[in-house]
Order: sequence, then structure tokens, then C-alpha cells
Amino acid sequence: MAASSPPPPLLLLLAVLIVLFPSSIAAARSFPSHISTSKLSSFSEAPHFRNSDACSSDEVVHIAMTLDSHYLRGSIAAIHSILKHTSCPEDLHFHLIVSDDDDLHSIVRSIFPSLRFQIYQFNEARVRGLISPSIREALENPLNYARAYIADLIDPRIRRVIYLDSDVVVVDDIRRLWDTPVRSSSVIAAPEYCHANFTRYFTAAFWEGSGAGAGAKVFEGRRRKPCYFNTGVMVMDLVRWREGGYRRRVEAWMRVQRGKRIYELGSLPPFLLVLAGDVEGVDHRWNQHGLGGDNETGRCRALHPGMVSLLHWSGRGKPWDRLDAGEPCPVDHLWEPYDLFRRSPTPSATVAW
Repeated sequence: MAASSPPPPLLLLLAVLIVLFPSSIAAARSFPSHISTSKLSSFSEAPHFRNSDACSSDEVVHIAMTLDSHYLRGSIAAIHSILKHTSCPEDLHFHLIVSDDDDLHSIVRSIFPSLRFQIYQFNEARVRGLISPSIREALENPLNYARAYIADLIDPRIRRVIYLDSDVVVVDDIRRLWDTPVRSSSVIAAPEYCHANFTRYFTAAFWEGSGAGAGAKVFEGRRRKPCYFNTGVMVMDLVRWREGGYRRRVEAWMRVQRGKRIYELGSLPPFLLVLAGDVEGVDHRWNQHGLGGDNETGRCRALHPGMVSLLHWSGRGKPWDRLDAGEPCPVDHLWEPYDLFRRSPTPSATVAW
């Protein structure tokens, strides 16, 4: 079964949302309430997606995601959306990183019988001693930090990978993101937001401190102005990541944070400290983030102006929680078509436009 372009109703709804709601910025990923073990297998089987006749490339697109029982529903929806919108779904290989004991391999296989994927066990002990308290407890989940260890976990012969958070849906062909060049001066490619207030991701103590590890001195020598980027969507050059010891660089800043609080969020700031200013920019359409609202209230937010290839519910609010509660935000209905969880019917809610 070949993928198709987003249907006209989706494009129409996107246009309405862009007109009615202002743009926004949100930061790190959060984790919703636990899905009980009895519900872990309560998913419908996805349609079987097959390559179109136009597929001629032998190049495999490698996609890495974390997977756990807390976030399983979002992960399944993300995978479903990727398969639906790519023209060559059989050329995708998913690398799923887990840290719990749930039988997630069997669950994924039952939902996607023909999916090419591999499960990797992430040892949480690698980061437990490095994680400091965050602005909210959900951001302290050790699996949040697994993205820094992808190059250590998967086959060293794999040279690049797309990393995606589990609270995204893709409404474009993922191969277009895969084909983004990561030039020799960069390790990752990601959408950048240079109009964001970069300083707010770090404490006053960081900017006001003295010495080589303080404030603006950290970013001296970067090839460009350091800009905010969201670590939920990254094209990673794993060869350069390994050769440059970038996992150790991220860990080094986590150790600094343990001794002197220089940021409030979880896994995002150490990535900014290591990589901001050395990122290959990608069109903003590939991370329409912040749809989950801020990290405190999770209030409704809307899309950034412009085209959309990937929707990202970063922030506290998650579409499955809000839909189940009968209190969805308008953008949550863009996530719903990819949800394969067989939930009990809930009273319909009136959406305020």
C-alpha cells in the first residue's frame, strides 16, 4: 500500500489554525501518566504499508525513538504517521530504545507485523547519577537522556539516524528529512529558532559566573550565533558524534549542573551547551513544536505560521490525555487519525474556535 499526501481537510484545518492562533515556543519533552500493563496490547493492527512502484533506492532510512509503557501510545501513533506518509515504507528501519521490562517487542510486532525494527536496552544506571532535579519531575526520566547514547547503542556501521520524540506525527515523506545534508562542520541538523530568547534556558548563575565555563564564553568560537533548537527532531551524523566524543561532552555539562545549578530543564540544556551554534539548519516545517503548551500548565497552543511536515506536542499537554478527558485542544484532532489505541468511548467535548 503506497502512502498518500495529507488530505485536503487536514490542510484546511492547518490553515485555519495558523490564522486563529499565534506562534509559540516550547521546550523539553514530558511524560504522561502510566499506561497499565493490561492496556499495553489494546491497539488495533496498523494497515500494511508497501513501497510504491517509484521506489528504486536501496538506501535505508534509519529512525531512532525511545519506547516505554508511559509513552507507548504516542510512539505507536508516530510510527503509524511516518509509515502512512512515506512513499517507500519498506525502506525504513526503526531503532527503538527501551529501559523497562514490558514485552514491547511483541506489542510492536503485533501492531506492525511487517515493520523493520530492532529493540535496544538502555541501562538507566548510565545517567541516574548525572540527572539533576528539573523544573518538573517528568523531565527527570532517564530515558529522556537516551538520545545522547544512540551512537553507543546501535550498530557502528550505521552512519546517520533521524531521532524523533514520541509525541510527534509526521505528515510528509520522512525521506525528505533524511536527505537533509549535514555538512562537515556540523554533527546534527535540526530546525533552529534564532528569534527565541536563548538566555532563558539557563540560570542567572550561569550567565553571571566567571571563568571559562561561564555564560557567553561557553559559546565563543562557534561558527554561528547560538540559537535554540528542539532536540525532539534531529538528523544525527553518528560517525562525527562518535569521533568527537559528543556523548562525553553532554555528560560533562550534566556533571557541572550537579555541582552548580545552571539550568532548569532536563536533557535539552546540555545539548544546547554542546551544539548550539554548530547546528545545520533545517526548515521549520520539520518541527512545529510547542503544541503541548508550556511545562507548567500545558495550555492550548497552535502552530507556527508556515508549512507543516511534522507536528510536535512538546510541553506538558499530550493529545491522547486531552482527548480521553474530553477536553482536547484544536490541534489535538490532527494527532487523532494516527491513534491506534482502542480506548473506551468518552463524552464528546465542544471545541472553542
